[in-house]
Amino acid sequence: MLDDLSPETPREVRKDAPQRGRKKDQEVRSIVEREVPLGHHEDHVLAPAVHSWLDGELPEAAVRKGNTAHDVEFWRNVNNQMERARRMRTPQHVEAQIMAALPHHAPALITPWWRREFVITPMTAVSVAAALVTVAIVATVLFFAP
Repeated sequence: MLDDLSPETPREVRKDAPQRGRKKDQEVRSIVEREVPLGHHEDHVLAPAVHSWLDGELPEAAVRKGNTAHDVEFWRNVNNQMERARRMRTPQHVEAQIMAALPHHAPALITPWWRREFVITPMTAVSVAAALVTVAIVATVLFFAP
């Protein structure tokens, strides 16, 4: 089953799908309308023992008791899902499509560097002028020195 999760436009009801108690002209609500609100909860703060367990300083058995058991179970599930995601591999046909879409050569410059626009900021202009004046003074001193 494929779901169109784009919230911009609601999906049209498939014509060949059985209508289970829906009116034919009623459109399927978007995914945003189907979300279940979690309610207004205050920020949940992890116990220092759970932080120590996540840092590897405490064994799991020391934390898996009382009201921290739910937090431990949550983080174990997160770790299991992350491990599963790390082991996933891209299918060969998708990898082939990606590699085929990459250019086979380095992109060429549209214009050579000597034909590109040359922008001088006021600070650069003052610096270049000061350098030229300094070079002119040094050359004059060296030329007229006995």
